[in-house]
Amino acid sequence: MTSDLASVRYLVDDVAAAVEFYTGHLDFTVRSSVLPAFADVVRGNLRLLLSGPESSAGRPMPDGTKPVPGGWNRIHLVVGDIDTEVARLRAAGVRFRSDVVTGLGGRQIVFDDPAGNPVELFQPAAR
Repeated sequence: MTSDLASVRYLVDDVAAAVEFYTGHLDFTVRSSVLPAFADVVRGNLRLLLSGPESSAGRPMPDGTKPVPGGWNRIHLVVGDIDTEVARLRAAGVRFRSDVVTGLGGRQIVFDDPAGNPVELFQPAAR
């Protein structure tokens, strides 16, 4: 099986709200949608699968554990100007988990989508 897309699945509690968030704030476009259970959105070669509680991915595990949104694993979106992106998203009401952090490789910040899944913006260090 081949594909030009790298796929990541996020569990969300409201698929429509997640689609609005990713298309409205982060330049994703809708690839398919079966609301309210599922939609997938793409940005470049990244395919983000948004699975709601009614999707097959949202079904309880054999031990009864229910998949839920959240955690710290995250998609990583490279941006050219992190300060401009942070200001734009803050003006739109997006809440960040921290301030911008600077490391050897660049600068990064993490915020949550409407379901609590983390998204990281990353600006590589100048070379």
